[in-house]
Amino acid sequence: MRKNTAMQKRLIVSDQLLDIMLQRLAHQLIENHVDFSESVILGLQPRGIYLAERLTQKLQQILGFPARTGQLDITFHRDDFRRRESPITANATKINFHIENQKVILVDDVLYTGRSVRAALDAMIAYGRPAKVELLVLIDRRYTRHLPIEAMYVGKYVNSLPSEKVLVEWKSPEKAEDNVWLITKNEEL
Repeated sequence: MRKNTAMQKRLIVSDQLLDIMLQRLAHQLIENHVDFSESVILGLQPRGIYLAERLTQKLQQILGFPARTGQLDITFHRDDFRRRESPITANATKINFHIENQKVILVDDVLYTGRSVRAALDAMIAYGRPAKVELLVLIDRRYTRHLPIEAMYVGKYVNSLPSEKVLVEWKSPEKAEDNVWLITKNEEL
């Protein structure tokens, strides 16, 4: 007997609310990092880079100058790298500054098991030893952690089941708005 799978999408963060969350996160960063002279932002590839870019735009609007922002690829540091059926395609790391003795803010869109953040910590060390590392996420999926990793800056906490997925959609030519969805797969006989 074959099962049909239907997907259910529920909007959990609208375009307007996401903008408010980004504004709040930017202000929290400014409270703790003031002028960013000793701080850098690293967006985790592939999806954390979009959040890092948007935060950098907000910070520039507020501060009047850009915060140093880079992109960190974690592909070869993942603990499931060799366990996948199809090979993972690596992304580019773009860090044109030193992170030695800097306060590093790792940025990702969704915190789920914590394994991506662990991989980011390993990947980051190749670029220097930071003075401090903080984690900023747009969505923290509570009760799903495999590792003892916690974000210091969180846009929204979401209670979700392991069978559910959180999808962050950023404004683009294909998408008219920024939205965050909770996707549930319903299996029917």
